[in-house]
Amino acid sequence: MRVETKLFLYLFVFFVPVTLIYGFWSKWSEPIGVTALILTALLFALSGFYLYATGKKLPLRPEDNASGEIEDAEGNYGYFVASSWTPLWLAGSAAVMFAGLAIGWWLFIIGAVFAIVAVCLWVFESFSGEYSI
Repeated sequence: MRVETKLFLYLFVFFVPVTLIYGFWSKWSEPIGVTALILTALLFALSGFYLYATGKKLPLRPEDNASGEIEDAEGNYGYFVASSWTPLWLAGSAAVMFAGLAIGWWLFIIGAVFAIVAVCLWVFESFSGEYSI
């Protein structure tokens, strides 16, 4: 996880001066932007520290080995359903739910019912039908 750790810590190092520049530019009179940038920098620092602490406990991955070959990372990545229409129905339900936030709660509730059905179908689609395990 060395690459991810470096990415988050570099972003922390980037956002600290950006916060200072923004603060001096706005003469520290705009507290929301400064607070948002401070919290963004702290979020990247927290994520980077977590990845660093976790990476010390785990063995070196093939991606972290500079002299590693492509064959080092081969193997089973898990089981994935070949094709599924269920995420499309879930995305449509989410769109109806978000539209319901603007239009009315009745539309949100209709979208939520369809979303619950779509999530249940997506979870259990590997247990029946053509792609059952």
